Amino acid sequence: MKHVARKRFGQNFLHDKYVLSSITEAIAPEPDDAMVEIGPGLGAMTEQLMRTVKMMHVVELDRDLVARLEKTYSAAKLTIHAGDALKFDFSTIPVPAGKKLRVVGNLPYNISSPLLFHLADIAPQVQDQHFMLQKEVVERMAAPPGSKTFGRLSVMLQWRYDIKLLFVVPPEAFDPPPKVESAIVRMIPLAQPLRCDGATLEAVVAKAFSQRRKVIRNCLAGMFSEAQIIEAGIDPTMRPETVGVEQYVALANLLKPLPPI
Repeated sequence: MKHVARKRFGQNFLHDKYVLSSITEAIAPEPDDAMVEIGPGLGAMTEQLMRTVKMMHVVELDRDLVARLEKTYSAAKLTIHAGDALKFDFSTIPVPAGKKLRVVGNLPYNISSPLLFHLADIAPQVQDQHFMLQKEVVERMAAPPGSKTFGRLSVMLQWRYDIKLLFVVPPEAFDPPPKVESAIVRMIPLAQPLRCDGATLEAVVAKAFSQRRKVIRNCLAGMFSEAQIIEAGIDPTMRPETVGVEQYVALANLLKPLPPI
């Protein structure tokens, strides 16, 4: 029986075999990988990965799809976690000694940003992440300082990851086709991210980009003096999108200094 994609779950099922093989090639799975897929849907990507990976985990919210996966795959090969990926504790997935978690998925576009921030909490336990996302979102994630798309998402994710847009996927590769282009992104957690308090950095970045047409001095008025902005290595007349990740971290450390290691 054909599964009808549900709008409320943001379902668009990838079916293009060339795209599927290109994603698998980019992921380069190994037999003993601790692999977890978010939103396996009808199992097109799952099927590809399971040809190599001995044992996989998937997180799926749609109960009909959970039942379908249970009928299709042996529990010895596939562990299904029925529930919301936004609430799922990814650190509970067993990982072999000397290995880290590998996360993949065609993420529902309506929850992509909060899901990326949720996963950032376990970045030290992750080897890499490969996701299908709206192309516009991936461009914002990977944007360099100075570009029009560099913003809050860019800073907060680049603080934790090396991010690269791998390739673009057209709407016709999906059923039903989304109204936008998609892209595959690779996210590799940084071995040594710059030290700062994450909540403080989030607050600084949110305030800086709340009025992105203004200069940084005006955006951060009430949070930092002009002298502090200069101390962080920033020209007070710069606009928020031209200030780099290191400089935002320096501001966060001025606001809430961390104890020495």
